[in-house]
Amino acid sequence: MADEFVRLRSMRLLAAAAAAAAVTVALLTSCASIPTGPRGSAVPPTPSGSGSATTSASEGPAPGGVTAIASGIQAPWSIAFDGESALISERDSGRILELTRGGAIREVGVVSGVAPGGEGGMLGIAVRDGSLYAYLTTASDNRIVRFALTGAAGARGIGPPETILQGLPHAANHNGGRIAFGPDGMLYATVGDADDASSAQDFGSRGGKILRVTADGGIPPDNPFAGSPVYSFGHRNPQGLAWDAGGTLYASEFGQNTWDELNVIEAGGNYGWPTVEGIAEREGFIDPVQQWAPVDASPSGIAITSGAIWIANLRGARLRQVPLKELAASTEYLVREFGRLRDVVVAPDGALWVLTNNTDGRGQPTSDDDRILRVTP
Repeated sequence: MADEFVRLRSMRLLAAAAAAAAVTVALLTSCASIPTGPRGSAVPPTPSGSGSATTSASEGPAPGGVTAIASGIQAPWSIAFDGESALISERDSGRILELTRGGAIREVGVVSGVAPGGEGGMLGIAVRDGSLYAYLTTASDNRIVRFALTGAAGARGIGPPETILQGLPHAANHNGGRIAFGPDGMLYATVGDADDASSAQDFGSRGGKILRVTADGGIPPDNPFAGSPVYSFGHRNPQGLAWDAGGTLYASEFGQNTWDELNVIEAGGNYGWPTVEGIAEREGFIDPVQQWAPVDASPSGIAITSGAIWIANLRGARLRQVPLKELAASTEYLVREFGRLRDVVVAPDGALWVLTNNTDGRGQPTSDDDRILRVTP
């Protein structure tokens, strides 16, 4: 099918003084140093057409440390910044929380209609022009809704929901769920195959796709497939989206049993699932720039800052750094220090905020979980 389509080439804190409190109102000030050296990442073979790859893991920048700034969050999934406020989604409760500049965590609202189950529930969130966008699972579908954000920082609220995109496939697993606004102003969403692998190659389904729509849910006229929200296809369960300064889009993806992936996303590109998994060097499919065994990865949220892609890993329980200039190399930090890592975002001050995910039923939570970690490269 890929031959019938055209492919187009195309992260200090909210304030330095904001050492934020936990949901439990416990202020955590302990720091843990980050390992400074590479942790044995295997460098994959050079993808077809990608140029030469490095032959060893690169050394990362000298890290400044990591501080736990909030705790007691239940099954968190995503962080989005709204000026001086950080908003956090909780998958199973359907709550939106706010971590304020003064260090308090408060409930912004509970979204009605969220039907958590398995990997579904309140998933990715994004903020744009005074509105909060959320990707959530209902009893009948996955959908993207929009809420007007009310109140000032520290007292945020949300208005009634407005559905902008609905009918996305849902299942106990493989719901995708990451949403982000690109530098082009368009809203991108990762949609998993919802346990139907064949849907990733089926244009009658939105499963196994990365979608691109306007802020109102409309189809941009310059999408690669006329009249369709599909931007790329052949995905199993994409989980992270981030753009570099040049506008190149990167996405992380859960594989099945063999390879998890980091992909450079091209408009109209076919990423192979379920025909291929990982680097296949087969005509018509775009290979990942990195692949990892799932036990070392399960890559979820990603962020780009300081010349590198930063990837939060769930099963692998580590923060991986991939330099933009050497996409086949990587350095690993926080390896199994804080458990499962769900999201990583760039805070307004340039630091990284990392969201743990040990209370989702698959981790081994401590009394402090789940937490937000502030990482200073």
